Amino acid sequence: MIISTGHIKISNEGPLVYIGGPCVIEGEKAYLEAAKKIKAAADKAGVKFILKASFDKANRTSVSSYRGPGIEEGLRILAKAKALLKAPVLTDIHEPWQAEKAAKVADILQIPAFLCRQTDLLLAAGKTGKIVNVKKGQFLPPASIGNIIKKIESTGNKKIMLTERGASFGYGDLIVDMRSLEIMKRTGYPVIFDLTHSLQKPGALACGTGGDKSFAFALARSAAAVGIAGIFFEAHPNPPEALSDSANSLDMKETFTMISQTQIIDRAAKKCLKK
Repeated sequence: MIISTGHIKISNEGPLVYIGGPCVIEGEKAYLEAAKKIKAAADKAGVKFILKASFDKANRTSVSSYRGPGIEEGLRILAKAKALLKAPVLTDIHEPWQAEKAAKVADILQIPAFLCRQTDLLLAAGKTGKIVNVKKGQFLPPASIGNIIKKIESTGNKKIMLTERGASFGYGDLIVDMRSLEIMKRTGYPVIFDLTHSLQKPGALACGTGGDKSFAFALARSAAAVGIAGIFFEAHPNPPEALSDSANSLDMKETFTMISQTQIIDRAAKKCLKK
């Protein structure tokens, strides 16, 4: 299946699409500067790029953690970035009432992993007619994604993407089972690999989530070898200063390296799969 947003075609058979940006909007100036740099890295590599960010990180570990500017200001900033960079935009929604409002700006509505079974949220997203990207919960086996698909399809919307972001492995760690990508591909819908969230170590910090970025390139290369539709990642001009997911965000050099490496493997994988 091919899903299109603007001039970008997203499918498991086509070239990798990259979905990237800071985890959360840190203010208009900071976000626009970061978005420009990330888009420049993608343009340099010559790949199709979708800009992402959250206007509200409603699932932060601590009540004192920065959540974002909120839906009104956040969507205003995303709209400005979209127009400035001429790139499609993806953003999360956490409650059903947010779907219609976010759909006025976003090209893709994303369902967070923790909320992937929330029926009302899935239906609200589906009814907008926008592309719906569902992150498979850390607690969910890949074969169970079929029930989620049926909920969205019940609205008449078949513009669905499925994202793997690692599975809970004991306490405080995630593991990526690459079979999950292959299993979800069997649905026919485009499969995305969430690289940077798969690097998380939930609860590793006293009041937050840690991570181990040293595995970023290995996981990205492995996912590309499966032959999938895209790679989702978080990037920041200065990751240690990022207000969310600082331990996992790629800097600009790492972003370009990751894209370059996965492009080589993606081309080889898709060539093999066509034989």
